[in-house]
Amino acid sequence: MQNDRVRGTLEMSAAMLISGTIGWFVVTSAQPVANVVFWRCLFGAAALAVICQVHGYLRPGILSRRSLAIAVLGGVAIVANWLLLFSAYPRASISIATIAYNTQPFMLMGLGALFLGEKITAQKLFWLLLAFAGMIAIVQAKPAGASSVENYAFGIALSLGAAFFYALAALAAKWLKGTPPHLIALIHTITGVVMLAPFADFTSLPTDAGTWTLLMTLGIVHTGLMYVLLYGAIQKLPTHLTGALSFLYPIAAILVDWLAFGHALQPLQIAGSAIILLAAAGMNLGWRLPLGFRIAKSL
Repeated sequence: MQNDRVRGTLEMSAAMLISGTIGWFVVTSAQPVANVVFWRCLFGAAALAVICQVHGYLRPGILSRRSLAIAVLGGVAIVANWLLLFSAYPRASISIATIAYNTQPFMLMGLGALFLGEKITAQKLFWLLLAFAGMIAIVQAKPAGASSVENYAFGIALSLGAAFFYALAALAAKWLKGTPPHLIALIHTITGVVMLAPFADFTSLPTDAGTWTLLMTLGIVHTGLMYVLLYGAIQKLPTHLTGALSFLYPIAAILVDWLAFGHALQPLQIAGSAIILLAAAGMNLGWRLPLGFRIAKSL
C-alpha cells in the first residue's frame, strides 16, 4: 500500500511536470496552432493505440454506441481546449495563460450544477468569488512584453475559453464512468485528427528534424505517456493528494516561461495568480471556509 502511494506520487509529479513544459514545445515549434494540435493528435493516437492494444482495450464490444458518441463529443471539446490554450500562449504568455486555464474546476462546478444537479455550496461559492477576484487582478495587470493590452486581454479570454471546453470534456468523462481512460484519450485524439485534417496546412510541413521532434514529443510524451502516468497515479492516490500534486503543473509552467523566454510575472500578476491557485486548492482539497464568511452566511 505504501509502495503504491510512493509510486503514485512519482507518477503524478512526473505527469504534472511534463504538462508544465507543453507551452515551451508549442511556442518553440513555431507552427500554426491547427498544425500543432493535428500532429499532437496524430502522434498521440499512435502511442495510445499501442497502449490500449497492450491493455486489451481495443476488443469489440467494450464500448456501447452511446458511450462512443459521448467520448467523441468529449474529444471535440478537448481539441477545442487545446486550440484555444495554444493560441493564448503567445498573447498572454505561457504563465498567465496557464494560470487563467486553472479556473477549470470552477467551470466544471457550474456545468455540474446545470447538467448533473450538483449543489453549489457556500464553500464552493466562496472559492469561486476568490478566484474571480484573482482573475480581475490579472486582467488589470500591465502585461510585460505583450504586443498590446488588447492582445493580452484576448489571450486571457482564450485561456478561459480553453478552461470551459476542458470542463465540458471532464463532464463527458463523468458520463463515461467505468470506461478505460486510455481508450477515452485514444478516441479524443482520433477525433482531433479527423476534425483538424481539413484545416492543417500540409503545404508548409516542417523541414527540419528538430521541429518534427518537438511535434512527436507533444504527441508521444505529452499525450501518450502523460495519460499513462496521470491515470496510473489517480488509481493509486487519495483524491486530496492528487489535487495537491496537480498544482505542480502551473508552477512548472511559470518556471519554464521565465527560464526559456524571460517572462517574469509582474507584482499584480503574481498576486492574482496566487489568489486563483489558492482558490483552486481550497475547492479541490475541501478546505473549510474562513470563519468570517461562515458567520456572514449565517446572518
